[in-house]
Amino acid sequence: MADVPEHRFQIHLGGIIDLLSNHLYSSPSVYIRELLQNATDAIRARHHLEPDRPEGTIRLTVGANAEGRAQLTIEDDGVGLTEEEVHRFLATIGASSKREELEGRRSDYIGQFGIGLLSCFVVSEEIAVLTRSAKGGPSISWRGRGDGTYTIETFEGDRGLPESGTMVHLVAKKDAEAWFDPERVSELARRFGSLLPIPIEVCANGRTERVNEEPPPWRRSFGSVEEARAASLEFGKKHLNSDLFDVIPLQSDAGAVQGLAFVLPYSPSPTSPPAHRVYLKDMLLAERAENLLPRWAFFVTCVLNTNDLRPTASRESFYEDANLQAAREALGASIRDYLVRLRTEDPRRLEILISLHFRAIKALAAHDSEFLALFLDLLPFETSMGRMSFGEIRKRFDGKIWFAPTVDVFRQIAQVASAQGIGVINAGYSYDADLLARASEVYEGLDVRSVDAADLTSALDEVRDPARYEELLAVAARTLAPYRCDVSLKRFDPAEMPVLYASGEDVAFQRAIEQSQKADSEDGLWATMLEKVSEPTQDAKASLVFNAANPLVGRLARTADEDALRLTTQMLYVQALLLGHHPLRAEEMSLLSVGLIDLIEWGLGRDDGPTLQ
Repeated sequence: MADVPEHRFQIHLGGIIDLLSNHLYSSPSVYIRELLQNATDAIRARHHLEPDRPEGTIRLTVGANAEGRAQLTIEDDGVGLTEEEVHRFLATIGASSKREELEGRRSDYIGQFGIGLLSCFVVSEEIAVLTRSAKGGPSISWRGRGDGTYTIETFEGDRGLPESGTMVHLVAKKDAEAWFDPERVSELARRFGSLLPIPIEVCANGRTERVNEEPPPWRRSFGSVEEARAASLEFGKKHLNSDLFDVIPLQSDAGAVQGLAFVLPYSPSPTSPPAHRVYLKDMLLAERAENLLPRWAFFVTCVLNTNDLRPTASRESFYEDANLQAAREALGASIRDYLVRLRTEDPRRLEILISLHFRAIKALAAHDSEFLALFLDLLPFETSMGRMSFGEIRKRFDGKIWFAPTVDVFRQIAQVASAQGIGVINAGYSYDADLLARASEVYEGLDVRSVDAADLTSALDEVRDPARYEELLAVAARTLAPYRCDVSLKRFDPAEMPVLYASGEDVAFQRAIEQSQKADSEDGLWATMLEKVSEPTQDAKASLVFNAANPLVGRLARTADEDALRLTTQMLYVQALLLGHHPLRAEEMSLLSVGLIDLIEWGLGRDDGPTLQ
């Protein structure tokens, strides 16, 4: 068999640059990050080569060239590059000195992919590099262009270089000059490099400014816990531009993570994206990292540094792997332990925190039995008697815990339950039903059960003289029979409520099915499936409960006009459905217009005036 010739992939650099600028990186601003990263890695590499050498420096100089175009030069006194390394690392996409030559010390370096320098082509047509290696050899000038070509020149002398190190020189594209503005360069250098221990200076307009003077609190020593807390809160306010409720030190051996979690002074939405600021080896990786903390910890925002988590190619998030999972669990444990400590050491602060962030704490309690036992009594719930802690609910209702399984069911019964002095919890919010279902694990002897409007009616008072309401109930029963609704009579508060629509789970399920069938009427298969599913509940009936304590119901009981009773019953039925947030069937919708008009016409057509008296 003849040998099959091999061919090499052809790289279109312009296409790769477009990929970087429009897809891989979130903004052209990352070119500053990549330049700082390369300079930092070079200085750290030289430190390994010369451990006793003094600390290096990174300097960014902003100005204009002879043609008046904005330009930026970044220089470092790091390890520099030999001629062979220039060919290998500057002109080979995907080759990284940290991956190949320095694999044994990989955790010391930020860069891993060998594509960072290409980000400079997003803002500049050409990248000019002047470098001299600490290992010896001549100085080297390398110029790369966006079309994929480059030139290289060796020379003796330093041409402004230190004894070893690198200078990168960029001239702004016409549409990228804003990214070379001195204030923007200074802001970006501070944003990306504020935690780096290597001094970073920005020189512009005759002024030199250091942008990273103060190390983060976790790298500093303090005389007391309160001093550390005050410094940490000040650090958080500076970096997050917000006042904060409290601060939690974080640390994880997995991922070599250190940092601070700041408790927000307001209650965020559980679905809002987190705003965690994450650094990789002291270089800003992302300002809105999403996968570093457990999902329940949405009440904190963090500033974290990791030395050992694996970044994605864009270096704006982390790969989901076992190391990240272990780090996430450890950081979550730190936040959990903080809450447990507050319970003992500062109950008043914990009370305020729970009032702000009970949703997050409920989410944690739902997945942690030990935490549930410690915190269940402190957690607030919405009830028909107002918001109360679970401990208050247990004591006030003597261990009899009734809850509405959905928000709609709670709305249907809350007013009536409250007026009778009956406590019902709204368990329609996230985690509430789960917590109540597990409450008996914490407190033995609790009577915890789900209730609906039908259950509530059994607790209402009977009427002493039901005979005087017989005509009203008979007409109402005939009127509501087509709507699969029975009628009954009770006496209850509030007296202002004439009727209560009471339905169980079967009726609610049947209404939901009918709404779905209506929405999917064109899909015969789906409609048939829904019909099969709903067969067990097709005979379920609701009940319209008339309130004998209501003045209008009393007047209706004294009215002999069947038309008046029929039309009024229809309107009371629709009103009860609307107040209970029940979905209306088509025939019930028509009552809103046709039934109301019929009632008005009946009233206008009476020669002897209204009979509802």
